[in-house]
Amino acid sequence: MRNREGKILIGERLGMSGAWQFPQGGVDEGETPEQALVREMWEEIGLDAADFKIVQQKDGYRYLFPKRKKGHDGKDQIYFLCDYLAADDKINIQTEHPEFQAYRWIAPWEFKKTWLPDMKIEVYKAVFKDFFGLTLA
Repeated sequence: MRNREGKILIGERLGMSGAWQFPQGGVDEGETPEQALVREMWEEIGLDAADFKIVQQKDGYRYLFPKRKKGHDGKDQIYFLCDYLAADDKINIQTEHPEFQAYRWIAPWEFKKTWLPDMKIEVYKAVFKDFFGLTLA
């Protein structure tokens, strides 16, 4: 999610101080990735489809779970860059099933890979390169 000033939205994971990431979610059976995006934005930050516009999307990202995780070895991901169209106060992280304890807008180059679990660092490095032409420090 990118606002009019070119800043991107990140959320601090509930109960995990200092763990900042993009809103994210899975695709339910029968959904398109775009439908899942709309549903996840509602569930995680209270946005409706009219509150943002898809600007770019890219797939082919994958991270692996730590060895202790059973049943699945990783997660394939599609990332979307969306322009935020709503009023500044529209974002609501106090949803029915909250995932974030805080949110903020930052310039893309301000993102720190130390905010991420190790398994997500390579994916985020690729996303920042692909969407913003930046090398994540």
